[in-house]
This record gives sequence, structure tokens and C-alpha cells, in this order.
Amino acid sequence: MEDGVIDSAKQDKSLSGISENYLKSITTQEETKEELSPKVAKLMGAIKLPEDFDYKKELVNVLSKKYK
Repeated sequence: MEDGVIDSAKQDKSLSGISENYLKSITTQEETKEELSPKVAKLMGAIKLPEDFDYKKELVNVLSKKYK
């Protein structure tokens, strides 16, 4: 971590205060998960993919073909 980041984080804040704010932020993120729209919820499970399906690899293949 860069010293500048640490110094700016320390200004007028205690380590316990920084930790508390961090924990609050990650807790809040978990509580505010967006709900799926009904249309998206209907699509869930509509396609069965193999267990070993690697979507990143497939995306790279498709984009490589598209932009070659």
C-alpha cells in the first residue's frame, strides 16, 4: 500500500474508526443487494451449462472471432 494512501486515511481518524467504517461499508453492501426484475428471474435456470463451462474462455473465443 502506498504511504500517501495510509497518511490520508489516518488524518483525524483512529484505526478503530477506519476499521468500523470499513466493516459498516461491507455490511451495507450485502444488505442492499438489488432484487432481480421479474423478467430476469424468469430466465434463471433456463439454460443448462456443463459443469466445466468457462464463460471467460468462451467470451474470449467469441470476441476473438468477432474482431479478427
